[in-house]
Amino acid sequence: MLTLMVLIFVVAYVCIALEHPLKINKSASALLGAGLLWTVYAVMGGSPETLGSQLGESLMGTAQIVFFLLGAMTIVEVIDAHDGFEVITERIQTQSLTRLLWLVGVITFFLSSVLDNLTTTIVMVSLMRKLLGQREDRLFFAGIIVIAANAGGAWTPIGDVTTTMLWIGGQITTVNIMTSLFIPSAVNLLVPLAVTSFFLRGKTVVPPESADLSGKAMLASTAFERNLMFVLGMGILVGVPAFKTLTHLPPFMGILLGLGVLWLVGDLVHRDKADEHKEHLTLVNALSRIDMASITFFIGILLAVAALEHIHLLSALATWLDHSVGRLDLIVILIGLVSAVIDNVPLVAASMGMYKLADYPADHFLWEFMAYCAGTGGSILIIGSAAGVAAMGLERIDFIWWVRRISGLALVGYLSGALIYIVQFRLLGA
Repeated sequence: MLTLMVLIFVVAYVCIALEHPLKINKSASALLGAGLLWTVYAVMGGSPETLGSQLGESLMGTAQIVFFLLGAMTIVEVIDAHDGFEVITERIQTQSLTRLLWLVGVITFFLSSVLDNLTTTIVMVSLMRKLLGQREDRLFFAGIIVIAANAGGAWTPIGDVTTTMLWIGGQITTVNIMTSLFIPSAVNLLVPLAVTSFFLRGKTVVPPESADLSGKAMLASTAFERNLMFVLGMGILVGVPAFKTLTHLPPFMGILLGLGVLWLVGDLVHRDKADEHKEHLTLVNALSRIDMASITFFIGILLAVAALEHIHLLSALATWLDHSVGRLDLIVILIGLVSAVIDNVPLVAASMGMYKLADYPADHFLWEFMAYCAGTGGSILIIGSAAGVAAMGLERIDFIWWVRRISGLALVGYLSGALIYIVQFRLLGA
């Protein structure tokens, strides 16, 4: 059973990577792979009761992420429909593509540390559509945004789900993880930024072509509506971590609550307009513009990885690394590299089960380095992180294009940050 399931996952993964040459949508490959993996597991696995419990557990985890993604994407679409992002774009005056790249990278890095890497990626990639008219430029920026979002999320307890897991589990503490990982995480971004700036030097910003506004003046939102929806929408997204901290409810409940508030406010603001004048501004219309193909891909890939987790493949991999490699620093670096292929959440969960707090107390080298490597290693491949999957859906980025243009940058940044952390730990013990 183990060999067959691994083979199915590899074939599905190859089909996802070769989406364009095969002319098979990646969502079909992901869903087919997930379905086959769970079918094989059901036929050849344990009791129906155990299977049902495991599937329910996996579905719960997948649904939480999907609901969060749906809510965040809808909020961004509502802001966009009201031209809310002009609040930011009209203040960015630079014509240099390199300067814009640095500005976007730094903003994304710090925004993801207080928000989260998934939501930050959705917001920033959507913003780039308002600033950049050439698709190739937007793709490069999307790559830097994913790297910056994952790097920014790694050094705070609320910025990345794996760091949050370690924080909740007691493996790391807030102040210590922020002081220990800030410099390595910054290096993880700065190195790819510097390399990309070299290739983009001398290029100027080409803005998108202005849309034909003839006959649409009466459909445009007012300055009040634009500012209200921008502030309210961004406030909801930024407030989700605070909601989670105060209520201990999962983030998707916060985003759904915020979505209800945004829906109510939108209906009240536009209640006196004729239907044809407010239709494009409604939340219902925003829901219709979401790329559901990307959502189904996300569901498929998460359920596929969950199946591998339940056959204990990931924990077996961690055990094998422990016996074969031995050195903690190399093991954690390898775990980070594996997280580019397999979701980092089950990998970190398996590691937390392997290494006990009694042997490795809070803020131990293992846990800090795990937070960095698991949080940033997913940038190497586009499907290695939730931020990458979101960017893939928003800009329809090809897997092979990412491997050719972004994977090398992400890998160099990842290894550079890892080296900085190891040196920092040896010199300062922190």
